[in-house]
Amino acid sequence: MSIAKGNITDWVEKYTDELVSWAYYKTKQQALAEDIVQDTFIAAYNNIGKFQSKSSPKTWLFSILKNKIADHFRNKLQQSMVHESDMQSESSSNILDRLFDNTGSWVTASRPSSWDTPEEELLDNQEFNKVLKACMDLLNEKSYLSLQYKYLKGKEGRVICQELGITPSNFWQILHRAKLQLRECIDQNWFN
Repeated sequence: MSIAKGNITDWVEKYTDELVSWAYYKTKQQALAEDIVQDTFIAAYNNIGKFQSKSSPKTWLFSILKNKIADHFRNKLQQSMVHESDMQSESSSNILDRLFDNTGSWVTASRPSSWDTPEEELLDNQEFNKVLKACMDLLNEKSYLSLQYKYLKGKEGRVICQELGITPSNFWQILHRAKLQLRECIDQNWFN
């Protein structure tokens, strides 16, 4: 069964309030929620031929909306994040100079904020996990794998070095920079 593009007009009238309400719940910004819903309807209009009535129009529109919201947060995260290429081109000593003073203390502007929320509560929060995953995805491959192998899979450093083909000193440097980058990303996109 083919759906006509004219049906979009009916869907706009019928589902806009629910879609905007959901988008506002996710973004906490009314104008942004309305823009994302508008983008949702444009995408639905442009892809109406892909709608095969296997689900309701409302379900289909909500799936588009959820993707648009995810795209928004992904783009926001990438814009606010120190880009991987910047981190890679910045030598280890420059990163440390940017974050720490000559006594080894944090530079005030770079000091991580206090995470008062217990770890268990954070890890049970789906929205936090989305931010964590997005921050992890911004790491380069060796940084990502180093963190994953060390902290999620519990592998030993020597095994990780073998698998990644790096020296132990390189591994610890990669791991240290990855943790700093991850902390900065989470601070900017979750706690601030």
